[in-house]
Amino acid sequence: MISFLDKAVLQFDRALQTLVPHAAKATRPSPANTLEEAELDQVERKHSSGLMRINHTGEVCAQALYAGQATTAKLATVRQEMEHAADEEIDHLVWCEQRLYDLGSKPSILNPLFYGASFMIGAGAGLISDKLSLGFVAATEDQVCIHLQKHMAALPMQDAKSKAVLTQMHIDEAKHKAMALEAGGYEFPQPIMAIMTQVSKVMTITTYRI
Repeated sequence: MISFLDKAVLQFDRALQTLVPHAAKATRPSPANTLEEAELDQVERKHSSGLMRINHTGEVCAQALYAGQATTAKLATVRQEMEHAADEEIDHLVWCEQRLYDLGSKPSILNPLFYGASFMIGAGAGLISDKLSLGFVAATEDQVCIHLQKHMAALPMQDAKSKAVLTQMHIDEAKHKAMALEAGGYEFPQPIMAIMTQVSKVMTITTYRI
C-alpha cells in the first residue's frame, strides 16, 4: 500500500519532470528526428512555434490531470491506467519541447499555473468517482484530438517535422480516449463538452504567444 507521503513525493517528482526544461526523457524517439528541417520565414517560424507551444502546454496539463487522478483514484487498476497513460504522454511533452527549441522558441511561462489548475481538476474528479475521472480523461483526449487536427492543417505546409510529431500524438491520444471509455469512463453530454471547449480556448489563446 502506497502511503500519502510516497504519493506526494512521486507526484512532486513528476511535476519537476514536467515543468523543468530538459528534465523529462522520452521512451520513444521523436517522429521529427528522421526528417529534414524546412526553410521557414520569420512569420512561418513564429506560427509553428505558437502552435507547438499550445501543444506542449496541453501535454503539461495532461501530466497534471493524470497525476491528480492517479493520486485520488479508488481502484488500483484505474490508478495504473492513469500512470501508464501519463508515461506515454511524457513522450509527447518531450517531443513538443524539443520541437520548440529547434524552432528557436521556448515553452510557455504560464505552464506552472496550468499544471496546478489541471492537477486540482484531476484530483477532484478522482475523489468523486473513478467513472467520472475516466470520463474526464476521455473528454479531454477528445478535445486534444480536435486541437491536433486543426493544428496539423494550420501548420506551414513545409513544416513536416512539426506535423510528424502532431500526427503521432493524435494516434496516441485517440488510443487514450478509447482506453478510458473501455475502462468504464462516463461519456460526457454535449453541453459539458461545449463548456470544456470554451475553457480550453483560454489556454490556446494565451500560450500561443506567452
